[in-house]
Amino acid sequence: MGKSMDAIMALCKRRGFVYQASEIYGGINGFWDYGPLGTLLKRNLREAWWQDMIMNPCWGRQGPDGEPVRCVPVETRIIQHPRVWEASGHVGGFNDPMVDCKACKSRFRADHLIALPLHALTSVETAGEQSREVFVFYGLGTPAEVRQQRAKEIARLEAQRTLQSLVPPLVYLHNYETLKADFECPACRQRGSLTAPRQFNLMFKTYVGATASEDDIAYLRPETAQGIFVQFKNVVDTTRIKVPFGIGNVGTSFRNEVTPRNFTFRSREFEQAELEFFCHPDDSQGWYRFWRDFRMEWWRSIGLAGDNLQLREHDQDELSHYSTGTCDVEYRFPFTAPDFGELEGVAHRGCFDLTQHQEHSRVKLDYFDQERGELLPNGSRKGERYIPHVIEPAAGLDRGALALICEAYTVDESRPSPEIMKFHPRMAPIKAAVFPLVNKDGMPEVAQKLTDELRARFGRHGLIESDPKQSIGKRYARMDEAGCPYCFTIDGDTLTDQTVTVRDRDSGAQERIAIDKVSGYLSERLGL
Repeated sequence: MGKSMDAIMALCKRRGFVYQASEIYGGINGFWDYGPLGTLLKRNLREAWWQDMIMNPCWGRQGPDGEPVRCVPVETRIIQHPRVWEASGHVGGFNDPMVDCKACKSRFRADHLIALPLHALTSVETAGEQSREVFVFYGLGTPAEVRQQRAKEIARLEAQRTLQSLVPPLVYLHNYETLKADFECPACRQRGSLTAPRQFNLMFKTYVGATASEDDIAYLRPETAQGIFVQFKNVVDTTRIKVPFGIGNVGTSFRNEVTPRNFTFRSREFEQAELEFFCHPDDSQGWYRFWRDFRMEWWRSIGLAGDNLQLREHDQDELSHYSTGTCDVEYRFPFTAPDFGELEGVAHRGCFDLTQHQEHSRVKLDYFDQERGELLPNGSRKGERYIPHVIEPAAGLDRGALALICEAYTVDESRPSPEIMKFHPRMAPIKAAVFPLVNKDGMPEVAQKLTDELRARFGRHGLIESDPKQSIGKRYARMDEAGCPYCFTIDGDTLTDQTVTVRDRDSGAQERIAIDKVSGYLSERLGL
């Protein structure tokens, strides 16, 4: 990819995309605030998801059943009844293996120590071979599980080596106890200072009510999906929607990550856009393939259209016990290259969630389908009662915004200001800029009139920038860094022939068009 994450982060701060949360107090790890441009970028991403998944699902196309896809929205609370998380398995099973350094007090996820080089073991002699660097990682679980981990890791490292020849082919997999004396802390390099792995629940605890006793414990939601499942019956009962249909939910979730890292990629507070699509069990595989393919197509449609985007089906040993299929839409971030990081998961969840909530709440969550069952003499159907299966496309909006930023970031050394953010016009925070060439001779007044016209038509989709100061070259460069696709300049000729100069962000090319054609020109190129 060849892009510098440090340079991208510096631009994000300089141009107001992303700030460290609580920065004036030294920041707080795992939390990020969005500046004006970042807020608009993420808003555009959220709105695109909302329009294309809920308001006009899948751009009006038909699903596997030959009917238009149907979806409805809900908005559920961050704090749910604690039993919701017991039923979903989050209280008992939402854990990461964690190790601490007794010397420097740093904390790490044990599974993130995979392929951590040990200086004490970087040179080993093997029969008939030269010394090679050795990589080790914790083997957690039963011996059979450890052997499975070992085979998977060797395959991953070997595949990675074929791409860049960076990873040595010799891999040792050890149980933690056999390595305790040799393991070094990644932070302070103290040997033998890491504790044994232990499970760490990722949910944030809080208290509901004034007493703050153990009976008042609640949790900040780690995902938005469970709010959909617990409202499934209400949605069916209060609308005329019929299976197959989806329920969408967008909102903030929280995970107390052991080691938040890589800018906004792994944060403790983040925003999700999740759809739970309910269908008959016999139709579920068709819907899984439908949503898998559409979600990949959707990410491409908003600007992630190159080789940095891929769709990866999970291996059988990666699947949850209730899943018959899961795939990830993955993006090659600068900090994961040459590998990819998860952008969105599309999972066939079966009937696990509704069944769990039905058992724990003792409220029936099955569905009576009047259009199924045996054919009766009068030509109608007897009907069938079943618990729907669920296909879940679950996207991270913070990761999506980060992917858009990384993909857009371009360096063109031939330009006076080489950094350009080539956002897809639909995602661009600033849709257009209007500049008077100089701040006199009636040009500011003409520029303001055109700015007002464009804001009235396009303002709900993004900013229309207006700036009369600095040289025109510096103003163009500032808009390039902000990702503005088109700049319209009012000059001396505008006052005589009613034309303006249009500058294209990506090519830098300029052309003249009539000032009364600007709105239509912009509408056509923005697709609005």
